[in-house]
Amino acid sequence: MKSIASFDVDMTLLDHKDWMIPDSAMETIEKLREKYIIVVATGRDMDSHYSTAIRDQINPDAIIHSNGTKITVGEDIIYHHTFDKDLLSRILAYGENNKFSLGASVGELDYYTNPENVKRHDEDLWGECMRRFADPAKLLSLPVGTLAYIGNDHGADKLRKEFPQIQVHMFAERRGGDVVEKEASKATGLQRLCEYYGIPMKNTVAFGDSMNDYDIVKAAGIGIAMGNAMEELKRAADYVTDSIDQHGIRNACIRFGMI
Repeated sequence: MKSIASFDVDMTLLDHKDWMIPDSAMETIEKLREKYIIVVATGRDMDSHYSTAIRDQINPDAIIHSNGTKITVGEDIIYHHTFDKDLLSRILAYGENNKFSLGASVGELDYYTNPENVKRHDEDLWGECMRRFADPAKLLSLPVGTLAYIGNDHGADKLRKEFPQIQVHMFAERRGGDVVEKEASKATGLQRLCEYYGIPMKNTVAFGDSMNDYDIVKAAGIGIAMGNAMEELKRAADYVTDSIDQHGIRNACIRFGMI
């Protein structure tokens, strides 16, 4: 029986310093394929145009998209949950009225309240903003599982207080986070894949760096935090490996005899 090896994308596999997956990580994934089902577990929808090139490079057996709200095995969707429309409507209205940037990218368009904040965020981070903004109200007619929040911890706290039905998982750089309904998580996504493949949860390994990885790192048989991970995640993990740019994926897999 194979085991499952699950990997977050951003700053776990994908290094934001050069927007590349380190060669050592890709080589490790290729070595793992014989004994492991390769899973990507991410806040991204890996079928969006922003992520398909990364998806195809990794070539996972299964994907936990959008913090567990969509799960695919190959080309088959085995689970899909979308935001409650009434809750989504109220969150977007709150964002609009309080100058918060909340939204999602669907297809080739980006639907955000107060898009000027997103533009500044992108320019600060990458030097340019290539997004095509559209009316965020259109999200109410689209299959949205996860929202993105662009802002600081103070705004995230206000969102959590206003909407107790949601979680806001801040990214490692703390410039924003994922917004999901409380029942959604990468951990529940991993559990669904374990049931699909007939693999016990103890036979899973999960790598991550941010707070949306907290539940899956806690739930997996072995939870591994990257050396560049948030301190809260490091404390929750079974093991802390080296940073993404110091061959953290490869070194942990050697440490646990996976390769």
